[in-house]
Amino acid sequence: MNPHQTTSLLLGLAAVVILARVLGALARRLGQPPVIGEVVAGIALGPTLFDGAVSDALFPADIRPLLGALAAVGVAVFMFIVGLEWDATLIRGSGSLATSVSFSSILVPFGLGMVLALYLMDEYGTGDQTAFMLFMGIAMSITAFPVLARILTDRKMTRSPLGVVALACASIDDVLAWTVLAGVVVLSGSGGADEWRILLAIPYLLGMLFVLRPLLQRYADRRPELRLTPTVFACVVAGLLLSAAATEWVGLHYIFGAFLFGVVLPRTGTERLRSEVHDRLGEMNGTLLLPVFFLVAGLKVDLSELDMGGLGALALILLVAVGGKFTGAFVAARLNRMPVRQSAALAALMNTRGLTELIVLNVGLQLGFLSQGLYSLMVVMAVVTTMMAGPLLTWFIGRPKDDDRSKASGTPEKAERTAGAVRTSL
Repeated sequence: MNPHQTTSLLLGLAAVVILARVLGALARRLGQPPVIGEVVAGIALGPTLFDGAVSDALFPADIRPLLGALAAVGVAVFMFIVGLEWDATLIRGSGSLATSVSFSSILVPFGLGMVLALYLMDEYGTGDQTAFMLFMGIAMSITAFPVLARILTDRKMTRSPLGVVALACASIDDVLAWTVLAGVVVLSGSGGADEWRILLAIPYLLGMLFVLRPLLQRYADRRPELRLTPTVFACVVAGLLLSAAATEWVGLHYIFGAFLFGVVLPRTGTERLRSEVHDRLGEMNGTLLLPVFFLVAGLKVDLSELDMGGLGALALILLVAVGGKFTGAFVAARLNRMPVRQSAALAALMNTRGLTELIVLNVGLQLGFLSQGLYSLMVVMAVVTTMMAGPLLTWFIGRPKDDDRSKASGTPEKAERTAGAVRTSL
């Protein structure tokens, strides 16, 4: 890097951090998750406004690859934190209600998304019809566990019956969505690796879950006072980066490796350690690296030439995304005899997409599943559906009363695990 590039990069990063913080705080004051403001900040700095003059001035072409590298690290750390805070006990204790709602809220929008892909194929298709259809199904099915958890935490609903069920549903959704996305990457051959490498994905997964995870748990059991020393922290950071690199090398995306390493870290007896890891990594990531990711994502969004045809496609995308997700979750909840308003509130929460959707969309764009124009429309869908969740939740059930907020669902231990699972912040 020459001095001009260094100066441009540092000034650009400062602008990103400040704008993301300001718009994130504004979003919170408007009752929205801060991620909405940060996404809007990324889009505002992109080519949509002022014909790209702002982005060209702040982020010259020669520093954009550096921004992309920082964004990739931010996404890897975020996915690691999601895996770190993912709580399998939510699934094991969720019962038939959460399981049926999760499957229904994925299958219905997934099917409708594939049908919509057929309609959009002529205008926005990318060549591989099967991969395009499967990816559109996934993109319509996403629920953002971290953003949903943030909404429930802000409303102090994580220990309410509705909150516990919603967290369990979103947790199952996460696992199913990442699994299906990994399958699409493998089947499409878009991972960019030699064919024989992809065969290593299964033994790698088995080794992480059934070899490394028990070894790490045994190590933690022998050291009940295990603390986050500089050496331990360095090992954690190196581990998540190596795991991310491994899945990228075998032909999957690096997000899967980062998420998997977070999942395999010990759960029993390491609550304090995991909390310290989360806090130390999460603060820097949320302040600098994720805003850079929002910028990089926003630089790819161009709505300046949106015409009536594009608006029509956007309307169909929103109809399928919102209607499919809402219908699938609502019908399944009602079939499990959940009250109407509670069912509607749960369905509204399952429509939260947020940062998770942006990560999936960027994977799709990077691997050639999405065209540039359709990517822009899908980002708008992600923002709109996330903004809808909070107001719809208030409309269906109102704001919880103080005495309702203090009610726990299940045992105190389960409530504590549930509260711990939502510390992931945006």
